[in-house]
Amino acid sequence: MRWLIKCAATFIVIASLGGCARTVPIANVYTPVGASHTEAEVKNAILSAGLQNKWLMHVTAPGSIKARLQTRGHVAEVRINYSATRYSISYDNSINLLASGGQIHKNYNRWVQNLDQAIQFNLSDTRVH
Repeated sequence: MRWLIKCAATFIVIASLGGCARTVPIANVYTPVGASHTEAEVKNAILSAGLQNKWLMHVTAPGSIKARLQTRGHVAEVRINYSATRYSISYDNSINLLASGGQIHKNYNRWVQNLDQAIQFNLSDTRVH
């Protein structure tokens, strides 16, 4: 009987710790672009990447884009600042992503990473043309 109680207690502890793994530190992206691009090319690469990954993109000022991704009741908002030589993707706001104390649901970082990779791909593609 004691063995059964110990096993049940161990299972409960492990199960409760598994729920904690849903949040991770918020990842912000800072990426140098290289000297071979214009600011307009960087902007277009960002806007195209957003479209490819279903982000709603809104140019808010020269060198600044606000992006929003909505999926299954979850919302992620980021601010993308850019120039001809660099861009950054920074957390701005979220809904239903467990954001608290610098932590957020792990899907957020995956979405931002996918956006970053698409931007990098678009920038590498502009060099060919």
